[in-house]
Amino acid sequence: MTDIHYIKNVLRSGFEIDDVDWVAWREPGRVGVEHHVLWAPDSTKGEESAGLLLRFPPGAHGDYHEHLGFELMLVLDGTLDHSDGASYVKGDLVVEAPGTRHQMSSRTGCTVLAIRTRPAAARTPQQPLRPVGLPAAP
Repeated sequence: MTDIHYIKNVLRSGFEIDDVDWVAWREPGRVGVEHHVLWAPDSTKGEESAGLLLRFPPGAHGDYHEHLGFELMLVLDGTLDHSDGASYVKGDLVVEAPGTRHQMSSRTGCTVLAIRTRPAAARTPQQPLRPVGLPAAP
Protein backbone atom coordinates (compact mmCIF):
# COMPACT_ATOMS: atom_id res chain seq x y z
CA MET A 1 0.00 0.00 0.00
CA THR A 2 1.27 3.50 -0.87
CA ASP A 3 1.39 6.32 1.66
CA ILE A 4 -0.52 9.36 0.41
CA HIS A 5 0.04 12.89 1.72
CA TYR A 6 -3.02 15.00 0.82
CA ILE A 7 -3.41 18.74 1.37
CA LYS A 8 -6.66 20.18 0.05
CA ASN A 9 -6.47 23.34 -2.09
CA VAL A 10 -2.84 24.46 -1.66
CA LEU A 11 -3.57 27.45 -3.91
CA ARG A 12 -5.50 29.20 -1.14
CA SER A 13 -3.58 31.82 0.79
CA GLY A 14 -0.43 30.11 2.08
CA PHE A 15 -0.72 31.93 5.38
CA GLU A 16 -4.13 30.34 5.85
CA ILE A 17 -2.87 26.79 5.38
CA ASP A 18 -3.20 25.78 9.00
CA ASP A 19 -3.99 22.10 8.52
CA VAL A 20 -0.30 21.22 8.12
CA ASP A 21 2.47 21.39 10.71
CA TRP A 22 4.78 24.31 10.00
CA VAL A 23 8.25 24.04 11.55
CA ALA A 24 10.79 26.85 11.82
CA TRP A 25 13.75 26.11 9.53
CA ARG A 26 16.68 26.69 11.82
CA GLU A 27 19.89 26.71 9.84
CA PRO A 28 22.71 29.25 9.51
CA GLY A 29 21.80 32.00 7.06
CA ARG A 30 18.02 31.43 7.23
CA VAL A 31 15.73 33.93 8.91
CA GLY A 32 12.03 33.35 9.52
CA VAL A 33 11.43 30.56 6.98
CA GLU A 34 9.01 27.80 7.97
CA HIS A 35 8.67 24.46 6.23
CA HIS A 36 6.44 21.41 6.01
CA VAL A 37 8.15 18.24 4.79
CA LEU A 38 6.25 16.31 2.12
CA TRP A 39 9.14 13.85 1.78
CA ALA A 40 12.78 13.92 2.77
CA PRO A 41 15.96 12.25 1.53
CA ASP A 42 16.42 8.67 2.71
CA SER A 43 20.01 7.47 2.37
CA THR A 44 19.01 3.90 3.26
CA LYS A 45 16.96 3.80 0.04
CA GLY A 46 19.36 5.90 -2.05
CA GLU A 47 16.75 8.69 -2.21
CA GLU A 48 18.23 12.21 -2.42
CA SER A 49 15.16 14.19 -3.46
CA ALA A 50 13.02 16.32 -1.15
CA GLY A 51 9.58 17.87 -1.39
CA LEU A 52 8.72 20.81 0.86
CA LEU A 53 6.15 23.49 1.39
CA LEU A 54 8.00 26.68 2.37
CA ARG A 55 6.45 29.69 4.02
CA PHE A 56 8.31 33.01 4.05
CA PRO A 57 6.74 35.66 6.30
CA PRO A 58 7.48 39.24 5.13
CA GLY A 59 11.25 39.86 5.35
CA ALA A 60 12.18 36.17 5.70
CA HIS A 61 15.01 34.70 3.66
CA GLY A 62 16.82 31.45 3.02
CA ASP A 63 20.55 30.91 3.05
CA TYR A 64 22.80 31.47 0.04
CA HIS A 65 23.33 28.03 -1.50
CA GLU A 66 24.21 26.03 -4.60
CA HIS A 67 21.96 23.35 -6.03
CA LEU A 68 23.59 19.98 -6.59
CA GLY A 69 20.55 18.87 -8.60
CA PHE A 70 17.46 20.50 -10.09
CA GLU A 71 15.06 22.56 -7.99
CA LEU A 72 11.47 23.31 -8.93
CA MET A 73 9.64 26.11 -7.13
CA LEU A 74 5.92 26.81 -7.63
CA VAL A 75 4.72 30.00 -5.95
CA LEU A 76 1.41 29.15 -4.29
CA ASP A 77 0.82 32.57 -2.73
CA GLY A 78 2.53 35.96 -2.42
CA THR A 79 5.82 37.07 -3.97
CA LEU A 80 9.12 35.15 -3.91
CA ASP A 81 12.21 37.33 -4.47
CA HIS A 82 15.39 35.91 -6.03
CA SER A 83 18.83 37.29 -5.23
CA ASP A 84 19.42 37.91 -8.97
CA GLY A 85 16.71 40.60 -8.88
CA ALA A 86 13.77 38.64 -10.30
CA SER A 87 10.50 38.28 -8.39
CA TYR A 88 7.93 35.53 -8.87
CA VAL A 89 4.23 35.65 -7.96
CA LYS A 90 1.39 33.20 -7.37
CA GLY A 91 1.26 30.68 -10.20
CA ASP A 92 4.86 31.21 -11.37
CA LEU A 93 6.95 28.07 -11.84
CA VAL A 94 10.73 28.34 -11.56
CA VAL A 95 13.15 25.51 -12.39
CA GLU A 96 16.82 25.98 -11.51
CA ALA A 97 19.54 23.72 -12.88
CA PRO A 98 22.39 22.07 -10.97
CA GLY A 99 25.09 24.61 -10.18
CA THR A 100 22.62 27.45 -9.67
CA ARG A 101 23.51 29.65 -6.70
CA HIS A 102 21.01 31.95 -5.03
CA GLN A 103 19.27 33.23 -1.95
CA MET A 104 15.49 33.38 -1.88
CA SER A 105 13.53 35.87 0.21
CA SER A 106 10.15 37.57 0.34
CA ARG A 107 9.59 41.21 1.14
CA THR A 108 5.79 40.69 1.30
CA GLY A 109 5.50 37.02 2.33
CA CYS A 110 4.89 33.91 0.22
CA THR A 111 4.25 30.18 0.23
CA VAL A 112 6.13 27.93 -2.19
CA LEU A 113 6.16 24.27 -3.21
CA ALA A 114 9.84 23.33 -3.54
CA ILE A 115 11.08 20.05 -5.01
CA ARG A 116 14.79 19.24 -5.10
CA THR A 117 16.22 16.26 -6.97
CA ARG A 118 19.41 16.43 -4.88
CA PRO A 119 20.48 18.42 -1.82
CA ALA A 120 21.79 21.98 -1.83
CA ALA A 121 25.08 23.08 -0.28
CA ALA A 122 25.65 26.31 1.64
CA ARG A 123 27.96 28.73 -0.16
CA THR A 124 29.44 32.17 0.42
CA PRO A 125 28.37 34.78 -2.14
CA GLN A 126 31.21 36.21 -4.24
CA GLN A 127 29.34 39.49 -4.80
CA PRO A 128 26.84 41.49 -2.76
CA LEU A 129 23.27 40.15 -2.74
CA ARG A 130 20.19 42.28 -3.20
CA PRO A 131 19.17 43.26 0.34
CA VAL A 132 16.04 41.50 1.61
CA GLY A 133 13.03 43.77 1.54
CA LEU A 134 13.98 45.84 -1.52
CA PRO A 135 11.73 45.64 -4.57
CA ALA A 136 13.09 43.48 -7.37
CA ALA A 137 14.26 45.02 -10.63
CA PRO A 138 11.46 45.35 -13.23
